[in-house]
Amino acid sequence: MTEAVLVTGGSGGIGRAIARRAAEAGWRVVNLDLHPPAAPLPVEDFVACDVSDLGATRAALAAIAERHAPTRLVNNVGIVRPASLEETRAEDLAAVVEVNLRSAVLAAQALLPAMRAARFGRIVNIASRAALGKELRTSYAASKAGLLGLTRTWALELAADGITVNAIGPGPIATELFRRANPDNSPRTRAIIEGVPVKRLGTPEDVAHAAAFYLDERAGFVTGQTLYVCGGLTVGLAGA
Repeated sequence: MTEAVLVTGGSGGIGRAIARRAAEAGWRVVNLDLHPPAAPLPVEDFVACDVSDLGATRAALAAIAERHAPTRLVNNVGIVRPASLEETRAEDLAAVVEVNLRSAVLAAQALLPAMRAARFGRIVNIASRAALGKELRTSYAASKAGLLGLTRTWALELAADGITVNAIGPGPIATELFRRANPDNSPRTRAIIEGVPVKRLGTPEDVAHAAAFYLDERAGFVTGQTLYVCGGLTVGLAGA
């Protein structure tokens, strides 16, 4: 049977591009998302789930693990609650952590038995360049920095089982999520684009290309790493 890959938040944006790229690579794709894709997507199974609901998430992941036994996982689902430090509410912080961080832990736990049984696994965590610091992103940056910590920790714990764990830190990517947090007519948005060395926003396909590398069977000697797909933005920050 062709191996399966689970993509969380695969209906749109970066997740959709990763799901499509995974299907092109010949894997059976399972999409776990709150809503079905607006346009046709070559996935074998769509599972509707609100990952902020702990019980529903556990049940959905258990069903996916039983039906498909995926050995590849892309933790992509995420939300943003932009706010300054003073305006960050405890409820928003909890909501962002539940969706962006807790869902990744639950998904990895659910799929781990199949990966260990196969002596093979690929886990890719979609973090963000914001993990390095970004104004108005207290909750989001904390959750994405948490994903980087999980990546390094899991890489050490799971290496002996043939399971690699890596992360991608997208820079500004032209997705609906980005547009909602960064309106086109905002001076801050224009400043973001001007600050990218390649002078453009990234595309979901840019990130999908990086994910395809990490998911590949031939990437078995790469684990615990973070690849920033950011148009050189992090280089500029490092040199500041």
